[in-house]
Amino acid sequence: MRILQLSDTHINHAGAPNRHGVDTTASLRRILTDVSHLRGLGAVVVSGDLADSGAPEEYAVVRDLVGAFARERGIPVFCTTGNHDERGAFAKALGSGHLDPAGGDRAEARLISADGELAASSVVDGHRIVTLDSLVPGKVYGYLGATQLDWLRELLRTPAAHGTTVVLHHPPIALDNALQRALGLGNPADLADAVRGSDVRLILCGHFHLQIMGYLEAVPVWVTPGVVNRIDLTGPAGTERAVRGASATLVDLGSPHGPLFHTLHARDPRAGETVYEVDEARITEVIAREGYRADKGYK
Repeated sequence: MRILQLSDTHINHAGAPNRHGVDTTASLRRILTDVSHLRGLGAVVVSGDLADSGAPEEYAVVRDLVGAFARERGIPVFCTTGNHDERGAFAKALGSGHLDPAGGDRAEARLISADGELAASSVVDGHRIVTLDSLVPGKVYGYLGATQLDWLRELLRTPAAHGTTVVLHHPPIALDNALQRALGLGNPADLADAVRGSDVRLILCGHFHLQIMGYLEAVPVWVTPGVVNRIDLTGPAGTERAVRGASATLVDLGSPHGPLFHTLHARDPRAGETVYEVDEARITEVIAREGYRADKGYK
């Protein structure tokens, strides 16, 4: 099966360029147009930060644009929450986040925890896709609660015919980058424990707005660049620079060498232009204020 992975659309409900001058809806339209010739897609995944403020109108844009792309191909869509999302508005527009080509809810198993976490599972042609909710309201970093991880363990007790792909927003891996370490998944060891010995063959994430491939124990982890922009790590150490250019990933699960990943970039004449730059002092401040620390707890 081939999956188109989108992430970090950050749709702005005002329908105008965001504070950095990027028209987020236009970015989503551009990448969907430029990947329209891809063949053999079996699903579309949107791995969090669909909305920028969590307004209902933002989810309607994603539902309509990505839904139309999927409907033309007769394939399902799987969405999960990121730190910019709001669970109530997400659920009202997208239900479990697992949608059939007509836009109906297709989840075969779902969880709404006491903390409000939204997780769901569906099978497509023998491939199980599980979306997890790493959103911690009001925080930038992510965390997976015990109830959600227990639900995942129970689900994985029964293998799927062609294995399981887990989708969540916050990566359980990071480069040697202090900002990524502080703002990624706060408890990657707990996720590793939950998937150990199971049929999980791949973990798909977003959040960092750049592509990374690594492993959580023996499971490949892929982090896709963002639709709204991508992070350019050629800047000075300890800083962050975002540049224009909507991106996505083609994930191939069916190859004998898979999973295979190919990063897709929209044909934007302004691609590579600087969107914003953050200096080292500001990065240090963000880490101190927003970074996950086990001793602070996650709520």
